[in-house]
Amino acid sequence: MNPFSTFLLLLIIVPVVEIYFLIQVGSAMGVFSTILLIIATAVLGAYLFRLQGLSTFQRMQASVSRGEIPALEMIEGAMLLVSGALLLTPGFVTDIVGFVCLVPSFRRKFSLSVLESQFINRASFHGGPFGPKTHNDTSNGDIIEGEFKREDDEPEKLNKDD
Repeated sequence: MNPFSTFLLLLIIVPVVEIYFLIQVGSAMGVFSTILLIIATAVLGAYLFRLQGLSTFQRMQASVSRGEIPALEMIEGAMLLVSGALLLTPGFVTDIVGFVCLVPSFRRKFSLSVLESQFINRASFHGGPFGPKTHNDTSNGDIIEGEFKREDDEPEKLNKDD
């Protein structure tokens, strides 16, 4: 199933499920209590989102200051944005998914699995971490970095006495 069809299906199914649960909870607890519960989960979710977002941002800054690529923190940050949007959306199902995305251990495991799948996909597509090997490639993979300067690229010095 392509991503557009999946998104369209979620766009239709999620509101129907949310309305169903809102009606069920509203009939069991009452309308006023249900509205207060929705507001309370939104406020609590926004507070937890802020705490987790600041923590993730600080870890991202620490990774950058160490000279590392903050890939894990970037994926966690994207998950936090999704969880924030879900927590601010009225409903109980979206709140549950949003709160699950706020759990640091879940975010870490999910982010690691995304990174591992990306590394495996790229390694298998490109022939390994250093790119595809061809039959004409006789090098052993050693890379020597350096700088060079071509002598013939320098502009010729003009002698004014000539």
